[in-house]
Amino acid sequence: MTDLSNRVSCPALFLSAPSSGEGKTTITAALARYFKAQGKVVRVFKTGPDYLDPQILAQASGQDVEQLDLWMAGDKYCQQKLFEAAQTADLILVEGAMGMFDGDPSSADLAARFNIPIAIVMNVKGMAQTAAALAMGMASYRDDVQVAGLIANNCGTERHAELIRNALPENLPLLATLARDPDVALPERHLGLVQADEVRDELEHRFTLGAQWIKGPLEVPNAILELPKPVEFFSAEIEPVAPLLLGRRIAIAKDAAFSFIYDANVRLLQAMGAELAFFSPLNDQTLPEADALWLPGGYPELHAKRLSENDPIKTQIKAFHAQGKPILAECGGFLYCLDDLTDLDESTYPMCGVITGHGAMRGKRGCQGMQTALLPEGPVQAHAHHRSRSHDTPAPIGYGKRQRHPAPGEAIYREKGLTASYLHLFFASNPNAIAAIFNGQSASQPL
Repeated sequence: MTDLSNRVSCPALFLSAPSSGEGKTTITAALARYFKAQGKVVRVFKTGPDYLDPQILAQASGQDVEQLDLWMAGDKYCQQKLFEAAQTADLILVEGAMGMFDGDPSSADLAARFNIPIAIVMNVKGMAQTAAALAMGMASYRDDVQVAGLIANNCGTERHAELIRNALPENLPLLATLARDPDVALPERHLGLVQADEVRDELEHRFTLGAQWIKGPLEVPNAILELPKPVEFFSAEIEPVAPLLLGRRIAIAKDAAFSFIYDANVRLLQAMGAELAFFSPLNDQTLPEADALWLPGGYPELHAKRLSENDPIKTQIKAFHAQGKPILAECGGFLYCLDDLTDLDESTYPMCGVITGHGAMRGKRGCQGMQTALLPEGPVQAHAHHRSRSHDTPAPIGYGKRQRHPAPGEAIYREKGLTASYLHLFFASNPNAIAAIFNGQSASQPL
């Protein structure tokens, strides 16, 4: 008798594109909201290390959004998350990152690994038959990738759509033609999309418009409204994590200034037995009673004045550090730990002073990319994404290892119980190392 308990089928579609900026997130959100309005359970995944898109997509779908990345999370992790989602979902949507074949591993690699058909999203403004040629080239570039068809974004008229449709072969259909509509596009800022909590009502309005927009012209309904074919997903049979943080209470900064938090990281801490206490460095006057502290990334530069004025919290964090208790500070949290921070208007505000140094925004220039954080407790997969710099900091204990470049990555600092860096860590890549940090088992010697 065949054991079917480790497999499940669910309609699934992977949305990719020739490049960033083609409208993937807007279209994924519109699809999620459309099918949610039809009473469907829609589970959305986002490729790569992204904090902002998942916030948007979670609101659009009404479900938690997971990050999927074969390098950052690993093959088995991605396999298990898709399997779990398929058990309850009517539809799985995966939004790719950058261009379809960009990166190592790429969106195409992820789609091919799990046999998910790809809908190519393309901004067709200023071209017609050329859009078909590009789509055909992408569809035939690799024989292990299934392409379901083309979504033509910013399609001006029905004649425009007809030119593209007629230029496509029968095995590469035009799934949707979407008119130019600035009222549907999602709001952005310097690191990407605006955080969902800041514009929740505006997003609801745009999602409502997006669900209508995705239908296309009434006389020619878009084929994208039909559920894609089912895909079979298999269990990875991952062993549960050990209760390495049982009895530990971890305070986590979470507000408009500190929100770059993977839900997967939070769930892992809980699975290891930690009790979590969230607080707001912007609004709270008292740090929760805790054994350890996590200061994640976010947008402290947009709230530097208010953060600087909350002296009680800054004083308590400094005292927490003086006691040698463990603190993990990532990117924005690292900036918050420095002596001061200069914002985009070149105004400088005092921060916590937990670690010597100064942070400053630097306009459009920045750093991003996948890196392995080489910590004394063990390697942890991570990524960098910032448009600031730090200077006059102490000597680092080590550096991140870039995914595909020999140059040293982001500096990693360790002072008493503080571990600080620009790197955003993906906890599930090494639970033992993360538990050691929050348990205060940190080492301070250079790597």
